[in-house]
Amino acid sequence: MQNLARRFTLAALLSVAALPAVAQQRAYPTQPIRVIVPFSAGTSDTVARLVSLEMSKALGQPMVVENRPGAGGNLGSETCARANPDGYTICLGTISSHAINPAIYPRIPYNNLRDFAPITQLASQPNALAVGESFPARSIPELITYLKAHPGEVNYGSSGVGTSVHLAGTLFAQLTGTQIEHVPYRGSGQITTALLGGELPMAFDNFSSVWPLAREGKMRVLGVTSLQRSPAAPDVPAVAETVPGFESLSWHGIFTQSRVPPEIVARLNAEARAALATSAVQARFADLGITPVGNSPEDFRRFIESETARWGDVAKRANISLD
Repeated sequence: MQNLARRFTLAALLSVAALPAVAQQRAYPTQPIRVIVPFSAGTSDTVARLVSLEMSKALGQPMVVENRPGAGGNLGSETCARANPDGYTICLGTISSHAINPAIYPRIPYNNLRDFAPITQLASQPNALAVGESFPARSIPELITYLKAHPGEVNYGSSGVGTSVHLAGTLFAQLTGTQIEHVPYRGSGQITTALLGGELPMAFDNFSSVWPLAREGKMRVLGVTSLQRSPAAPDVPAVAETVPGFESLSWHGIFTQSRVPPEIVARLNAEARAALATSAVQARFADLGITPVGNSPEDFRRFIESETARWGDVAKRANISLD
């Protein structure tokens, strides 16, 4: 009888001791959440801040966005991969940091599939194939004909070696059998300035960067790089209408450290998807020509695996590598 009483007492003490841990788990988050954006100001930063603001309202804690650019997104991504697995550090990831970089950086400091827990894909956006107003080609078929008649004589610009728009140009050349020379710039601002000034004949760039100028008649967008036309520009054909299978989407998603408890990942997934459904986010995304996504962690992981294999193959065939 005495032993039985001792067992009941011990069980009661253990239950009391466990209460703070359970309460803490249920109360997540109890402090601000750090959101690392591995790039400078631009579309990625805009997406992160829009979604973080809406998520913070539901989570009851600030989500503090921190820009940590460098090494094509590798610096900030590594910080996220090495963070404490407590759910208080998440990061924005893109096609560059989580699909292309593993193929082109031989000494990349993280494993894009093993070191992160995908939370959800936030958005996708087509790139655009733009040309200067004086460029002779006025359609994708005319462009291909012109490039084949002038092999290696036409330059195309992108926002940097290894970016999604660089690889878009590489894929375009591979699928059309043309030869175009890549000229890397530091960002969309420099690309548009070069196109407007006649320094650059053509470029692949984010749709949201070039479309406003095209609407003003300052340059021409010959095609979008999604498989279907963009709702923001229904009169602009998809490149795939001429080049079957051509697709190059810029995408954004959020991740956390791979050992973060699954219940925290699930909570962040739910709040991120709810944020994407708000009118504030949807209206701003529509202005930028961005499509909200909001999938499950499992679906997002499968998507990343597919993108990693696809762009790794494109980079390998083009022998693109950065030290």
